[in-house]
Amino acid sequence: MQAKKRYLFVVILAVLLFIVYFGSKSDRKHGEVTLSLQKREFPTYMESEAVDLSSPRRRRESVTSDFKSGKCRMDTCFDFSRCVRGFKVYVYPVLERVSESYSKIISTIQESKYYTTNPDEACIFILSIDTLDRDILSVNYAKNIMPKIAHLGALWNNGRNHIVFNLFSGTWPDYSEVLDFDTGEAIMARASISESRFRPNFDISLPLVGSTLPPKGGERGYMYTSINNIPPLRHYLLGFKGKRYLTGVGSETRNSLYHMHNGDDIVLLTTCRHGKFWQKKAKELNDTRCDIDNREFDRYDYKKLLYNATFCLVPRGRRLGSFRFLEALQAGCIPVLLSNGWELPFGEVIDWKKAAVWADERLLFQVPSIVHGLSQPEIFAMRQQTQFLWEAYFSSMDKIINTVLEIVKDRVKSYFSRNSVHWNNFPGALSLLPEYSDVLHTYPSFYRQFAYKSDNQFTAVVYATSPVLLSSAPLFRLIRTVAKSTFVQKIVVIWNCDTPPPPSYQWPADLGIPILVKTKILRSVSARFYPYEEIETDAVFNLDEDSLLTTDELNFAFKVWKEFPERIVGYPARNHFWDEAKNAWSYTSKWLNEYSMVLTSGAIYNRYYNFLYFNTLRPAAYHIVERLQNCEDILMNFIVSDVTKLPPIKVTHRKVSKETMLPGKAVTDPNYYQTRFKQRQGCVASLTEIFGYMPLVRSRSRMDPVLWKDPVSNLRKKYRQLEVI
Repeated sequence: MQAKKRYLFVVILAVLLFIVYFGSKSDRKHGEVTLSLQKREFPTYMESEAVDLSSPRRRRESVTSDFKSGKCRMDTCFDFSRCVRGFKVYVYPVLERVSESYSKIISTIQESKYYTTNPDEACIFILSIDTLDRDILSVNYAKNIMPKIAHLGALWNNGRNHIVFNLFSGTWPDYSEVLDFDTGEAIMARASISESRFRPNFDISLPLVGSTLPPKGGERGYMYTSINNIPPLRHYLLGFKGKRYLTGVGSETRNSLYHMHNGDDIVLLTTCRHGKFWQKKAKELNDTRCDIDNREFDRYDYKKLLYNATFCLVPRGRRLGSFRFLEALQAGCIPVLLSNGWELPFGEVIDWKKAAVWADERLLFQVPSIVHGLSQPEIFAMRQQTQFLWEAYFSSMDKIINTVLEIVKDRVKSYFSRNSVHWNNFPGALSLLPEYSDVLHTYPSFYRQFAYKSDNQFTAVVYATSPVLLSSAPLFRLIRTVAKSTFVQKIVVIWNCDTPPPPSYQWPADLGIPILVKTKILRSVSARFYPYEEIETDAVFNLDEDSLLTTDELNFAFKVWKEFPERIVGYPARNHFWDEAKNAWSYTSKWLNEYSMVLTSGAIYNRYYNFLYFNTLRPAAYHIVERLQNCEDILMNFIVSDVTKLPPIKVTHRKVSKETMLPGKAVTDPNYYQTRFKQRQGCVASLTEIFGYMPLVRSRSRMDPVLWKDPVSNLRKKYRQLEVI
C-alpha cells in the first residue's frame, strides 16, 4: 500500500514538473507573439526598418507616442504662430516618382492661391513623399518613408503643421487602419477612416477616389445634364452592383444582399468572379451561390442601374470607404450607407443627413422599409443635395484638396470661419469668402433665400485710359449721362493713363453726386474690378470711358439686375464656341441669336464679384490678364458663371455701344485689332484649361422694356430713349 502511494506521488510530481517546464516555454513563445502584435499595434517604422521594441522602455515610449498623437487637437498639436503672416502652403521639393493621384494633389496645391515656395512664410506643409497607398502589395507603395522624413530636418518638427494624405491603409488579410510609419503630430487627411481612430476637429476624412478622377473641372451632376428630373422616383428603388467577398473583412454584409434582391424594384447584384483563384475558393468553401450570382450579375449594366436607381446601396468593402459613394453622388442616386463606424468625408462641415441614408450592417433587412419610408419631397430634396455636394466638393481632385485647405484655414482663422449654412447651401463654401462679410444675406446667392432686397442705388465705375483734351470729351459726356440717373450714388473714375487727370475745376460740376478719381491703386486693366472701399452699394455699373449708353439704358439695366442680382446684366454680348481646327474653345464677336458673355464695358453686377476677382483667382489666370492687358472682362464672366452656373443677361438690341475712336488714342499698327482679337480667342482657351472646364453658359434670352418697339404712343413708354438706338 505504501509503495502504491509513493509511486502515485512520484507520478504526480513528474506531471507537475512537466507542466511547469513546458508551460514556461509556452509563456516565452506567447511573449514573442505578444511582442509581435505590439509591433503591429503601435508601429514606428515599416517592417524593413523596424525599431527594436524588446525592452520595456522602448515599448513604453512607443505606446506613449501613439497615445499622445491620438489625443492631438488643434490647440495641442498645431503651431498657430506660423500662420500669423497669412495662410500659406509649402510643398517639399519632389525628388522621386509619385503616383498619378498624388501628382494631382501636388499640382493642385502648387496652382492654389495659398501656395508659397518659401518655407519660412508657410503655415501648412505638404510632403512630397507619396503616402497615399500604404498597401504593401500595391505598385504605388512607397518604401523607406521614415528615413526620407528624417531628411526633412527641423521643418518636420514631429509633423506639426503638416497634412499627410492617405487613401489606402493596411493590406490583406486584416486591412488595418494603423499606418506603417510614424505620422507624429501631423493632420491626417485619410479615406476610409473609422470614428474610433478619427481625431475630431484635427483629422480630415476624405472620400475614396480613383486615379480616373480629373485634376480639375470634373463631370457635372447627372440631374443637371439630364432632360427630365421629375418625378423624383426612378425605375429602380434600390440598386447595387459589385464584388462579393467569400471570406474575410467586409464579406458578411455583401454575402447577405441576395436576400433583399427581388429583380423588380430592388436590384442588388454581387459576383465572386474576381481574383485569380475565385473558383478554387468557392469550391473549397462549398459556396453554391457563385454561379447563380454571376448569371444575374451579367444581366444588368452598371451605368444603367446607377442612373436609374433612386437609392444606391454603398456597403463597405475591404475598407470602410467605397468608390461607389462618389459614383452615387454624381448620378443623383441617394447613397444608403452600410459601413458601421465610418467617418464620412468632410463630415466636420457637411451635413450628410440631407443627402444620404444611414443603415446598420447588423440590421440589413430594415433597409427596404427605411427607403420606403421617405416621402417624394424628401427624396427630391436629397437628390438635389447630392448634386450640389458633388459639384461643390467632390467632382475633381482640385475641389477635394481645396476643401481640405479651406477646412484647415477655417480652423486657423476661426474669426473668419464659415458655418454650416455656407457649407451646405449653393454655391458652397469654396465660393463664399468669409472675409467679405459675416452676414449671409449680403452674398448675392442668398438674396432670395433670405428675402433680401438690395439697396436702390448703384455705383458707376468708369475705366479711363485716354487723356481728356476738351470739356466735350467722351469721358465727361458719359459722366453727365450717368449723373442724370436717379439710381446712381457716386461715380468712381479709374484713371489708367500715362498723363495725369484733369484738375478738379475742369470736371463736370453741379451733378449732385460725388466723383472720385483713383490714380495709384493698380496700373492694370484689372483695376476696374478692384474692391474699392468707396463702393458701398451692392450694384456696380462698370463702364468704359467711350460708352454710348443713355440714361434710360442705365436705368433699365439696373431694374433688370434687381430681378437677377446674382448675374451679370449688360449690353455688349459675346459668345464662345468649339474650334474644331484648334481642338479648343474660342471666342467670337459675331452677332448671333445666343451669347455666353456680357462685356464689362457696359455691364452691372454685384460688388461681391470684385472681391472674388482679387481673392480667389488662381495666379495663372491673373497672370494671363496682366501679361496681355486684355481679357479681364472674359475672366470676370468666367468667375461669375463658375459660381452661379448660369448665363449672363443681355438687355435690349444695341449693336454699337462704344465710340469708334477716341482722340489721342490713335492706332498706328494696322494689325492692332486683329492681334487683340486673337489674344481674346487665346484667352478663352487658356482660361478654360486653368478652370479645368468651360464654365460659360449660353443663353438666347434678352430683356426688353414693356412696349419696346410696339406701335403705340411714345408717351406710354417708360424708357423712351431706348427707341432711338
